[in-house]
Amino acid sequence: RYEEREDFAVVMQPFFRNTLLPLDSNGKPDLSFFAADCFHFSVRGYAEMAMALWNNMLEPVGEKQTYNNFTHDRSKLKCPNPEKPFLSTLRNSGFRSSDLSLEKTEPSVPYWAVIVAAVAGVLVGSL
Repeated sequence: RYEEREDFAVVMQPFFRNTLLPLDSNGKPDLSFFAADCFHFSVRGYAEMAMALWNNMLEPVGEKQTYNNFTHDRSKLKCPNPEKPFLSTLRNSGFRSSDLSLEKTEPSVPYWAVIVAAVAGVLVGSL
């Protein structure tokens, strides 16, 4: 819908597509990423998601990371560089409307698997 416009762009940021439940050093769900209700993110979880979103916005279309590794490492935060001091879009990533198929693709992990894993992790963690 917007790919022909030069003054506006919509770009999907897939950083959460293949993300799995973060685990602690014992291999159990790391509840420090979640609020007391075990559903919403904690400050730490939101910080991780914000960094992943920011990094995705700087990555060229077609090369965006589709997962978050929850390392709590500030050095993984990307910064704009002199060669690309802007947020990546289809147009400035070198794609034209004919170069990229915008058809809906199936995710490599079904959305329901992430939900099941999260619920199971929270249940196991609460036990």
